[in-house]
Amino acid sequence: MSGLAVIGCGRIGRLHAQILARHPRAHLVYVFDVDPQVAGKTARELGVAAAASLEDVLADRAVDAVLIASPTATHLQLVSSAVKAGKAVFCEKPLDLNLEPALACWRELEPYDPVVMVGFNRRFDASFSALHARLHAGAIGTLELAVITSRDPAPPTAEYLQGSGGLFRDMTIHDFDMARWLGGEIVAVHALGANLVGPVFAELRDIDTCVLSLRTATGALIQINNSRRCVYGYDQRIEAFGSQGMLQAHNQHATSLEIWDAQHTAAKDGVVDFFVRRYQQAYAAEIDAFIDALQNDRPVSPGFADGIAAQRLALAAEQSLQTGRTIRLGPAESEAQVTSR
Repeated sequence: MSGLAVIGCGRIGRLHAQILARHPRAHLVYVFDVDPQVAGKTARELGVAAAASLEDVLADRAVDAVLIASPTATHLQLVSSAVKAGKAVFCEKPLDLNLEPALACWRELEPYDPVVMVGFNRRFDASFSALHARLHAGAIGTLELAVITSRDPAPPTAEYLQGSGGLFRDMTIHDFDMARWLGGEIVAVHALGANLVGPVFAELRDIDTCVLSLRTATGALIQINNSRRCVYGYDQRIEAFGSQGMLQAHNQHATSLEIWDAQHTAAKDGVVDFFVRRYQQAYAAEIDAFIDALQNDRPVSPGFADGIAAQRLALAAEQSLQTGRTIRLGPAESEAQVTSR
């Protein structure tokens, strides 16, 4: 049984702690937060210990791995400290809001042979995972076109947006990872963005709506579309079109019930409207995959290199939005050297 500690007891940290607390092959040794009251509340809810300090967590030999769910600005320092303490790491996305600090962190940690998994949980959604498996098994021949739709039910708070890094680094980062996972290496990015949802985005020099066109090394095209507002729920869909057919992964509804009457045709219960509910199974599955990798000495995936590659695409999208040009991406030697075991 693997001993783990959760660092950061906000919404996503509590979710991860809840999953670990009931995992049959994990022992949640500690939760920790810079706010002792927050950590104490989570610890009491789960019947585990609240660590007095980060140093206590990293010094405890009963802790095999740490799960980092703290604010983004703290991720790299915590990853570094944990790796140097001999711990495996699961880090929520993104690794950082900028590329160079992440690359510098990896260069520093590489001699330690680090085990670092990045929380791109959508790879572990049952429907998306099945689509990926069938696509790469050749079910629809050669991929030619994919459409990734991701739209949030409602905008986040202005306080959250101020530290988010913007739409591409915060929200679209998941879709950049999905595009790579489905289509492989991305060699070109073109972005269009708009302010259609609310004035706060423009005030923060951000956008709330975007369409991106990506080209893969094989020539396939991938479209990503995002919105910070979706009145009918949390819209999460993928379509993959190939030389021999099409695969689709649809939204999740509260139930599969349909009603046909004088006012409705095939009317369904609403789309699930919160990311925790939509990806509840995926969060559990990614944690299970991390624990399985630890206990069976298997490579973690997605790893540090995937976090860096997604960040590179986010920065290319920002450059495209600012210049109006298609940004072409060649192989990045510094990223090609980043591997996670």
